[in-house]
Amino acid sequence: MTAEESQIPVEGAPSEAEAPAALRADARENRHKILDAARRLFATKGIDVPMSAIAREAGVGMATLYRRFLTRQELLTEVFADQFAQCAAIVEAALADPDAWRGLRTAVEGLTAMQAQDHGFSAAFVEQLPQGAMVEEKLRQGVIGFKQLIQRAQKSGQLRRDFTFDDLALVLMANSGVVQHAPESAAATSRRLVGYLLDAFRTDGTARQPLPPPVPTDLSQVAFPPAPR
Repeated sequence: MTAEESQIPVEGAPSEAEAPAALRADARENRHKILDAARRLFATKGIDVPMSAIAREAGVGMATLYRRFLTRQELLTEVFADQFAQCAAIVEAALADPDAWRGLRTAVEGLTAMQAQDHGFSAAFVEQLPQGAMVEEKLRQGVIGFKQLIQRAQKSGQLRRDFTFDDLALVLMANSGVVQHAPESAAATSRRLVGYLLDAFRTDGTARQPLPPPVPTDLSQVAFPPAPR
């Protein structure tokens, strides 16, 4: 529990986040406000944004926030449940593609595009994975499916034999860094990076895809970032 959380009075009632359908109309409205505010702030500021900032953004008090969500982890799980389901859907659609390399490429591009669109999801995926049965099940499905994509592409001779599932984490970490360094051009910069990486993963016999357009960058800002104020 954080210092911020420890200052919130704990009431006897259980968390109402577990049964949103049973909430009163005003309580449901507050819950939706909190989730919407958390999604906005996690997407733009990252998952470390203070709970007090989420309460202010939602227009509710801290006690109300903690009645709906007892912990930050509970809030994270609820906010990102849809995104993890989308990850599983991306992999499932890629497996349905009869072209093994195209399916793998589509999955990698889809996952990294999600990172570029939502900075909070990127951090949650790479650094602080939310917990929960639904998240864990969708993650399990995604892992199994992505491993199948790798096996198919290697069996077809389109993916280099030394590529492993762990290399997906390297791709996501590299993409996360790009998103953080270039938030204004995150989508375009991410596409360029992923294009280079996919070209390195393919075998010589696989058709080369044109790289996405280059993105102007300020090298001095990357090599010598300004000191935090």
